[in-house]
Amino acid sequence: MGMISEFKTFAVRGNVVDLAVGVIIGAAFGRIVDSVVNDLIMPLVGRVIGKLDFSNLFIVLADPPPGIPRTLDALKKAGVPVFAYGNFLTILVNFVILAFIIFLMVRAINKLRAQEPPPPKTTPEDIMLLREIRDSLKR
Repeated sequence: MGMISEFKTFAVRGNVVDLAVGVIIGAAFGRIVDSVVNDLIMPLVGRVIGKLDFSNLFIVLADPPPGIPRTLDALKKAGVPVFAYGNFLTILVNFVILAFIIFLMVRAINKLRAQEPPPPKTTPEDIMLLREIRDSLKR
C-alpha cells in the first residue's frame, strides 16, 4: 500500500500534471507549426525561390537491378542502398524555418510580458504593525 500512495502523491504533484499538459499542448502546437511551415511558408518560399524540395537529391551506393527507375522511392523499395542527403537538407531547412517561427513567437510573448506592470509590493504584516507602534508613540 505504501508504494501506491507514494505513486499517487507523485502523480498528482503539480510538476507532473504541468508536464503532461505541456506535452499535450506541445503536440498540438507542433501540428499547428508544421501546418504553418508546410501550408503557408513553404509555398511562398517555393514561389519566390523555386521548389524547395531536395528529396530527389541522392547518391546510389550500389548497382541497382536492371529495370529499376532511378528515383529515390523505387531504389529504396528495391533495397538498393542510397545516400539520401536531399531528404536531410529538406528536413534541415524545415527545422530552420520552424526554429525561426518559434523564435519570433517567443520574442513576441516576451515583449508582451515586459509591458505588464509589476504587481504592487505588499508590505509584510510585521512591518505594518511596527509602523503603527511607531506612529502611536510619536503622538
